[in-house]
Amino acid sequence: MASRKENANSANRVLRISQLDALELNKALEQLVWSQFTQCFHGFKPGLLARFEPEVKACLWLFLWRFTIYSKNATVGQSVLNIQYKNDFSPHLRYQPPSKNQKIWYAVCTIGGRWLEERCYDLFRNHHLASFGKVKQCVNFVVGLLKLGGLINFLIFLQRGKFATLTERLLGIHSVFCKPQNIREVGFEYMNRELLWHGFAEFLIFLLPLISVQKLKAKLSSWCIPLTGAPNSDNTLATSGKECSLCGEWPTMPHTIGCEHIFCYFCAKSSFLFDMYFTCPKCGTEVHSLQPLKSGIEMSEVNAL
Repeated sequence: MASRKENANSANRVLRISQLDALELNKALEQLVWSQFTQCFHGFKPGLLARFEPEVKACLWLFLWRFTIYSKNATVGQSVLNIQYKNDFSPHLRYQPPSKNQKIWYAVCTIGGRWLEERCYDLFRNHHLASFGKVKQCVNFVVGLLKLGGLINFLIFLQRGKFATLTERLLGIHSVFCKPQNIREVGFEYMNRELLWHGFAEFLIFLLPLISVQKLKAKLSSWCIPLTGAPNSDNTLATSGKECSLCGEWPTMPHTIGCEHIFCYFCAKSSFLFDMYFTCPKCGTEVHSLQPLKSGIEMSEVNAL
């Protein structure tokens, strides 16, 4: 009997992360409801709700409690995650919802406790009498003990995965699934493939800016078209000066960078400004100086055409 109970509990055990997510969803809902409620009084006198803010919040939280835990045995966050509260004091293996007294005490501990804390804070802030000194110390001591108890309960929850809050432990209610969870086999092939391609894409994004395309083209062209010899005469410049080595058009304001190839002035200058290690895309010669082509060579080329 005991082993059957343990197997049932292990099969229907709610993950710790799911219970914590439910608490965070509850907090987000409360903030959303409060922000929407305060917007209704946006056009009224400023500070209208400040005096009765703890009481107004308590009424709103009671309204939420009435239509969530009291009627459905689960908070809004738990309903989203297919979770609900179960009476831990029940000896039956079947699901037993929390009793009416447990639900009422849940509201007292959560809603009443927050209201009392906020109201006492406002009371002690507005009254600086000596008679409130001891009361304030007692209240701070009790709040500190509750915070310490909540911390210890959270550490136990991380170890055992049951009773996410101190209120749940004191009232004997814990989270269970609304419907039995089926065991599913999850395949990670698609996830591994996506992770691999994402990693490869990030590597390319990091690597591509470091690669000089012009240098790569110059290296490839120098390997594929080996140079027969380095020309050293002006006639060779004239022979190769029919087109710009970058744009392929008739060179405008023809210039040379130290090799036999001719460039437009603006093509060579812009490439050099973009990459200070700019080399000739055809022979791989580095830029030593940008020199204009001799007028005699330019005129002989024009006459040849």
